[in-house]
Amino acid sequence: MTPGARVQAAIEILDLVIAAARASGAPADRIVGEWFRTRRFAGSKDRRAVRDLVYAAIRACGPVPVSGRAAMLRLAQDDPNLAGLFDGQGHAPAPIAAEEPVAAGGVAPPWLEKALAESDIAGEDAQALLARAPLDLRVNTLKADRDTLELPLPGEPGLAPQSLRLPHGTQVESWEAYLSGQIEVQDIGSQLVCSALNAQPGELVIDLCAGAGGKTLALAAAMDNRGRLIATDTDRTRLARLEPRAWRAGVTIAETRLLNPNREAEVLTDLVGQADAVLVDAPCSGTGTWRRSPEGAGG
Repeated sequence: MTPGARVQAAIEILDLVIAAARASGAPADRIVGEWFRTRRFAGSKDRRAVRDLVYAAIRACGPVPVSGRAAMLRLAQDDPNLAGLFDGQGHAPAPIAAEEPVAAGGVAPPWLEKALAESDIAGEDAQALLARAPLDLRVNTLKADRDTLELPLPGEPGLAPQSLRLPHGTQVESWEAYLSGQIEVQDIGSQLVCSALNAQPGELVIDLCAGAGGKTLALAAAMDNRGRLIATDTDRTRLARLEPRAWRAGVTIAETRLLNPNREAEVLTDLVGQADAVLVDAPCSGTGTWRRSPEGAGG
């Protein structure tokens, strides 16, 4: 793909992202993946460049823009090289018109910026939402320890006992430590939640809204693979992802239970009064994911 064609591809994807944001549809990463799945001509460098353009435009806009082109023009205002690609040649976007609408900038929509400021999130703290989130890892103590584990990049120790922070985009999935289950990708917030639960070996612990099981794996490591760990969720697809992850991590004490929506207690009657600890990471507003999924903050 030519540079101009990459810009046009990003504009097309942004149109889909904008439509999904207005309709509470699919997240941007899924839309990007689906778009490329039907366009095999795009190579890995093309996909990376287009994805970077899409997310840069999303972060540059405050309110939801009127179109993907308006969002891209927001980026072009501060980047003459990008503006120069709007030349209409080949698959490039059409030249920029004099009175063409340009998306408004900002950290977030005005109502959200106001709410953030009222919570003392302003200035540099608010501007941090525009940056790409770093990559947090959890060292799996069933197989390794942070103090002795050797990685291609060492990482910076975080607040959680076994956390490491690496730059955004680090391809840890290809590392031997990841393939062998010595490390897991997990946000520091999730690690701290599991640490606060203070699960102990030999206990009966329930991860009540387990999803794909990231916290379940962290709890199993805290329990040293001893005891009983129940992972439950109402989403069969997400819960099914736990088994292969557990196998890779060497977790043997986790068992899954699929809950029926609005009838969750029926599957847990045999555990009444027995649990030593229960982790409830209930579905929420999703505000904690805005830095990684900035399209969610544009409503």
